[in-house]
Amino acid sequence: MSAQTPSTSPLTSPLNSPLSSLSGDPSTSLLGTTALLFEAPGDMSLPSQQRIWALAHEAESWPEVREAVPGMNNLMLTFTRAPRQLDALRTRLCDAWRAATALPREGRVVELPVVYGGEGGPHMADVVAHTGLSVEAIVELHSAPLYPVYALGSHPGYCYLGGMDPRIATPRRKVPVLSIPGGAVSIGGAQTGVSASAGPSGWNTIGSTSMVFFDPAQDPPAMLQPGDLIRFRVEGIVR
Repeated sequence: MSAQTPSTSPLTSPLNSPLSSLSGDPSTSLLGTTALLFEAPGDMSLPSQQRIWALAHEAESWPEVREAVPGMNNLMLTFTRAPRQLDALRTRLCDAWRAATALPREGRVVELPVVYGGEGGPHMADVVAHTGLSVEAIVELHSAPLYPVYALGSHPGYCYLGGMDPRIATPRRKVPVLSIPGGAVSIGGAQTGVSASAGPSGWNTIGSTSMVFFDPAQDPPAMLQPGDLIRFRVEGIVR
């Protein structure tokens, strides 16, 4: 599961700028004719993501922008019609990024009860094998941080989290699982996340929670929002 705005092959255009080949510079690319993907330079971090939030807040006020959708270290802009001044738009976006300062969000602290291992955590043994840590150590390291929600994506209600301890980082599965249930708590590379609904996944599921993350009858329908903080509370460990 990639922490990206939905993937579409970029078109060749003036927005595919030579800046993208320079270290430390952002890149931009078209997604079809009415959307643009901005990708920030450097590694993912909370300060960088806070600048993405600031850029989204700025771009939402531009008259040609229909929606600004933050992703992990990127921002997708959609337009009511195909932009005519692509070079000017690209320059404006990159200038706004360089001028942006971190925009902290006063999110909620949400505690998620998790049962680790057992039927709800079928890949715990794989994380143990990769890290060399015991189940208890993995659970302790996974449940210790307060995880910031960086972005929503992948499927409705799913949130990408930052802040996982690198000692439990585990590569994504070579063969994805066709279906994991909603509430599955998983590790994929250096990230962790919770599935909001059933679906395929290439991440390693180590536990489960009974929380509901998406309800179309609510406003907003997603329970978690960027800037919220997640704490995994150990409800039990099943072997």
